[in-house]
Amino acid sequence: MKLDEKTWKGVQAHLGYSDEEMKQFRENPRNEDVLAKSPGLMNKTIVIKVVESKGCNSQHKVGDKFYFDGAGNLLTKLSPSRICVYALNSIAGLIFASNELFYAGVEPNEMKFRRAGCFDVGVQCGGWGHIVMELSVEDRNKLNQ
Repeated sequence: MKLDEKTWKGVQAHLGYSDEEMKQFRENPRNEDVLAKSPGLMNKTIVIKVVESKGCNSQHKVGDKFYFDGAGNLLTKLSPSRICVYALNSIAGLIFASNELFYAGVEPNEMKFRRAGCFDVGVQCGGWGHIVMELSVEDRNKLNQ
């Protein structure tokens, strides 16, 4: 899908690119493909659900959910007021993979390995605690956002 000049100008303003940087950006055909598919991704919400928790210093419990927009930005108003940075770090790869699948035309919920855990190994291995989280991608309107 070809993007119109208004869209390109909007992207340039959003990213703060100079004309030279925008020229370079437009020369990469991948960027137009991703931008053309972005509206569909913006209609999605990435949900990370805690599915196991033991000894978590941040008190994350089974059933807690962290919400991100389709681009991977944390939706702070929907998520818990405190989220452990180590939990966020461990799910970054899952969110990236879900976006890549979407851009490739593959349903992100078909991802075979959708779980990640914080890097704390738990008390049995000399740490404090451990949580396991699972990714799902939902329609934004399903979550009433």
